[in-house]
Amino acid sequence: MERVVEWSRYWRSADRPLEAMHARFERHAYHRHSHETYSFGVTEDGYQAFRCRGGAHTSAAGMVIAFNPDDPHDGHPADELGFTYRIVHIGPELVTDVLADISDRPAGLPLFDSPVVADPVLARNLRGLHAALLDGASALRRDELLTATVGAMAARASTRRLRASAATGAVERARRRLEDSYLDDVGADDLARAAGCSRFALYRGFRRAYGMAPSDYRRQLRLRAARRLLARGEAIGDVAAATGFADQAHLTRWFVRCYGMTPGGFRGARTD
Repeated sequence: MERVVEWSRYWRSADRPLEAMHARFERHAYHRHSHETYSFGVTEDGYQAFRCRGGAHTSAAGMVIAFNPDDPHDGHPADELGFTYRIVHIGPELVTDVLADISDRPAGLPLFDSPVVADPVLARNLRGLHAALLDGASALRRDELLTATVGAMAARASTRRLRASAATGAVERARRRLEDSYLDDVGADDLARAAGCSRFALYRGFRRAYGMAPSDYRRQLRLRAARRLLARGEAIGDVAAATGFADQAHLTRWFVRCYGMTPGGFRGARTD
């Protein structure tokens, strides 16, 4: 019988938007999803394939992955040997704080045109920061490595250009309606009325702007709400009920598909 070896370790800060994951996957495939944060990863071995911003990409050992906030993406092993990777999730507000500290003036958000970057310096910095977060380095050392990593990523890989939004006014109205009422069972007709356009125009425009259908975006909002409640230590069953999932099993299925770990694993992640 073939033995599949998959595992993950997770760490999150107790007081800042900073999280880190170390994982190996041989068969797990991420469902299309996005994060509120910047997500910077480095592939340690194997080949990780994914789609992001309309293109197919592969990250091999030593390559860096750079996702902007809300970049929809999936992910899976490129072959039967699987892959191991490290990834750090950093909130946009923390990124701007670090860059403002480096430059001694207000800083805008860096933007990354390419989701895969071949840069040994960035890979080394990310490995160092990631190891410090998961292995219990001092707070001072973590802050030093965070500054070095964010500074290097912005200087060496970002465009520092604001992206023009692909969302029309109608699509933005629909997005706000979903964010204001992601627990409600909003139908396509209701959403189209809120947007002020046809159902077809809304669906097409929403996918173009956000990389997923409105129903997928609503589920993403529910998952993000679940993460916030789980980080506060709330019971998984209560979280499922509070965030619009049918039951704990339903939440767990989608949590694993999108985040590569169970709600319990996330809830119990180290925060030291």
